Amino acid sequence: MSWASFTAAASVELRDLERRNLYGWQTWHFRATAHTAGTVRTLFPIDDEFDSYTDAATFESRQYEAYLNELGRSSGQKWQFVREGQTPRGPSPSVIVFPGTRDPLGALYALRSVDWQREHEVEVSVYDGRQLYEMRAAMEAPDEPVEVSAGQFSATRIGIRLFQHGAEVSGIRFAVWLANEGGRRPVLLRAELPFGNLRIEMTSSNQTEE
Repeated sequence: MSWASFTAAASVELRDLERRNLYGWQTWHFRATAHTAGTVRTLFPIDDEFDSYTDAATFESRQYEAYLNELGRSSGQKWQFVREGQTPRGPSPSVIVFPGTRDPLGALYALRSVDWQREHEVEVSVYDGRQLYEMRAAMEAPDEPVEVSAGQFSATRIGIRLFQHGAEVSGIRFAVWLANEGGRRPVLLRAELPFGNLRIEMTSSNQTEE
């Protein structure tokens, strides 16, 4: 991951660890870890982990976990996503959400399940543990050449915008490139954020991953 003038600001790893039963739901367990590196780590030591338990059939989030270790402070939180009228199934603190709501990590993986040749735009609710957003993802290019550290790919470019109460959130925009071969892996992600622009590119992948 590059940020500002730092070309190797951090490393990010995405993994689909397992398919498992979570309190009666069949879920995929996704995990993302992020670690700052080099000079950036000297300034901002960060070691974060995020876990998403995403329904294997609907891609709704069932549980989201965030374990943060930033600037010498550690914290950990869990949220079980429960629709209005449902009863929480496990001991984790619950949050009432709209049907189909996803966490940020689960939402990224869900983009890989979309048939972008047929659906050019999708809209879902995303809750990150603090804020609820409407995420609008639109296919911007179906077959774009991308060169990253892991190689050259033909990829579908997806633009992502966030909205709250019908208004677009200013200063935040994402684009992700999903490889057209090999399970639609995310090979490149760019983010425009209030604290600067990020570029995250794939350096290697497990080719046996589904």
